[in-house]
This record gives sequence, structure tokens and C-alpha cells, in this order.
Amino acid sequence: MDDCDQIEVSVLGSLESIAPEEWDACAAPGEGRPEDPFTTHRFLLALERSGSVGPGTGWMPRHLVARLPGERTIGVMPLYAKGHSQGEYIFDHNWAYTYEKAVGSYYPKLQSAVPFTPVTGRRFLAHPGNEMTARAALLQGCIELTVQNDWSGLHVTFCSEEEREWGEKVGLLTRTTRQYHWQNAGYDSFDDFLAALSSRKRKAIRKERAKAQSFGGEIVSLTGDDLEPEHWDAFWHFYQDTGARKWGTPYLTREFFDCVQESMRDDVLLVMARREGRWVAGALNFFGRDALLGRYWGCVEDHPCLHFELCYYQAIDAAITRGLARVEAGAQGEHKLARGYLPVETHSLHWFPNESFSNAVAQFLRAEAAAVDEEIEVLTSYGPFRKNIEDDNARETE
Repeated sequence: MDDCDQIEVSVLGSLESIAPEEWDACAAPGEGRPEDPFTTHRFLLALERSGSVGPGTGWMPRHLVARLPGERTIGVMPLYAKGHSQGEYIFDHNWAYTYEKAVGSYYPKLQSAVPFTPVTGRRFLAHPGNEMTARAALLQGCIELTVQNDWSGLHVTFCSEEEREWGEKVGLLTRTTRQYHWQNAGYDSFDDFLAALSSRKRKAIRKERAKAQSFGGEIVSLTGDDLEPEHWDAFWHFYQDTGARKWGTPYLTREFFDCVQESMRDDVLLVMARREGRWVAGALNFFGRDALLGRYWGCVEDHPCLHFELCYYQAIDAAITRGLARVEAGAQGEHKLARGYLPVETHSLHWFPNESFSNAVAQFLRAEAAAVDEEIEVLTSYGPFRKNIEDDNARETE
């Protein structure tokens, strides 16, 4: 990493310490909608200003900025000192248990991630043309920060495939996990997508949609100036209910949604269900440049199949209408498979100063990767898409 000698890497305790345009020149370069809304200055700052991260949350900002002589910024990195392993979706609880028995305290650890957001994206955010130099400098900064503070290790979660390949070459441990994504094969309509499915799956989805849409109300999609405080008030109740059941305590504060309304409403697609004048369920999505990124769902009334409709089918419809390449519907969930969401690999990078522990983790990761590859192959074979001439014949006679 000798090329990094002339680069100054500084640590920021808050995104307030850097101008939005300076950060976004690395995080969201180019014109138009950012490829990844979650690494933008406005999203990460919303987490901080709302108190969703910061003191008392276990997520302490330690963002990195890499500058060449003359103060030209060539790279930035969302980074946190973590006091627990919650809100990451790449599970390392067994690592923590083993480390604390064999070595010492696993926490704090250093984590490059978007809090509470299991969406793949760049983590070493480089100004175009400076990718390799910036990555090397930012990684060196991460390692120095870990060692100086005697933290257990560094974790870069939901990184890009390119970063994974680079990380492996420079000696980081790589971890493979999986999610379920819907891919747009150039469909002109939802019916066009259904035509690509087997007859049985096609009929099942039509029945689910009919059942969901007969819940006795209306479904609306809201973005930009159509969003009003009443929608966020309702969605906050939905989110609290889901958060309490899944995590015990919701990760995001009510103020976070006010920040989103102020600075990111054009990046949002909020799908809401209303019955008898009352909002009863909703699903929150964010737009990327080429994808619709599903984040949260909740309800105050239970209606058959409404979850599938708001979270999955409405998202597919929106992606087709807008010509988006894919829908990412969050972490986990084998039930997504029957609804056209196929398994894909996701990646993370890890580094531990303790050599013995690092070697043990490396052995585990090799076995885990082989298992994940096999799972993806098997699960894909169970996907809903047509595979043979019988399906084509069924399509013709349906």
C-alpha cells in the first residue's frame, strides 16, 4: 500500500463534518438518480440526525475520507464502531461467542455498512478514476483504526462483487451469503412476467393477487410530492409493529421518516393500503438507478395475501412500468421464491488482527461458501419459471 503514503485519511464522527457534494462526488457520481440511494450523504445523515445511529444505539459513526495533497477528495467510506451485531443481516453471533471464549471482547468491532439496510452496494466509495488508489487508502485507514483501538476486527458487509474480488486479492476474508431478487427480463407488463412462469405458479399468483385486492379497500403508490405527513404517521405505526415483533425494539426513530420526507421523498415509493378511510398496511421502497429496493413492511390489520401484494407484486409492477432491471426485497425469505424472486449471492469482507482466529474463520467460510453455492443451485431449480414444453402447452390452453 505504498501508493497511499501521500494520501491523508481522516475519521469523521458525523456526516455533518463533510459537505454533501464532497461526499456524493464519491458515493453517487454522475447525473440523475444515484445508483445506490443508501450511501448518499442525505440518507446516512438522516440516520444520524434522527438518532437512529449515534450514542446509545451501538452504531457510532467513524466515517473515513481519503484526500490527496491539495485537499482533493478521492474516496469516502461509511464506517461505524459497533457495540453489538444487530441490524447487519450478516450474522456473526457464533464468531462473537467463539472470540470471547478464546481471545477477549468481540465488541467494539469496525463495520462498513449501511445501518439496517441489507442492500448490496459499493462500500469503498471512490471518485471516478481513483478507484484502486482510494480503495487501498481506505482499507489501510480501516486496518489502522482497528489496530489502534484494539478492536476485534473489520467487517465490510453487502459489498459489491468487484470489491469482493479485489478484497480477496489483497488478503481479506470473503463471505458468501444469499438473498432473493426479482430480475426484469424485458417484460412489458405484469401479465408478460406471468407468462414466463409455469402454469401452476401463474395461477397461484393470480389467486393471491385477487384475494389481496379484495380486502375491502384500495391500494395506492406514493412518491415525491404525493407523500404527506399522514402517510408517515401511518407507516410509523406499521414499522413499530413489525420492528417490535422482529427485533424487540425498532431500529429507526420516528424522526428518521421526517428526514426522508424532507430530503429523499423523490427517492421513495410508498405502497399503502387504505380501508374505510384508514391506512391499514404499507411497504416502503427506495429507488436506485436500476432497481427498486424494498425496505420495510407493516400493518395494523391482517388481510390474506396483502403482504405479498404490497411487498412483492406491487414492486414488480412498479419496476416493469419504470423499466428497472430488478427488485431487491430485503434479506431472507424462501417464500419469495414462488413469487419470482430467485436466489443470488451477496458478499462481505472481513479482517481480524488475531491470526489464529482469522484462520479458524477462514476455514468456516470455505465450508459455508460451498453450502451456499449448493443451496442457490437447488433453490433456483425450484423456481417458478417455465422449464419444459408441458408448461408451454398449459400456457396455450389456460
